[in-house]
Amino acid sequence: MIKRIDRKSIRIKKHKSIRKNVSGAAVRPRLAVFRSLNHIYAQVINDEIGVTLVAASSLDPEFKAANLSGGNTAGAQKVGELVAKKALEKGITQVVFDRGGNVYHGRISALAESAREAGLSF
Repeated sequence: MIKRIDRKSIRIKKHKSIRKNVSGAAVRPRLAVFRSLNHIYAQVINDEIGVTLVAASSLDPEFKAANLSGGNTAGAQKVGELVAKKALEKGITQVVFDRGGNVYHGRISALAESAREAGLSF
């Protein structure tokens, strides 16, 4: 029998490796991204106290009003804009980017670039 590659476990292993070096603080919280097949989620997290400061996803009412899909790059760009707007309202300008073990390509890079354009620096 041929052993199948479990892509989820590979992603989790990469994420654990990344998290050894990437941590969010009060000065620079962590912008964590999770990508599923149909949706994309982004959170700004202070790891020192374990609190999510800001969150945006393709399930938010603001996103739904734009009539986009969370499973493509256009939707990821909108979520990046939303999370950056909410973070700037809370006074957060600098973050550390956590790609969640995913390759920095496609929806992940689209979200990051739109968050940068909206005013976040990382």
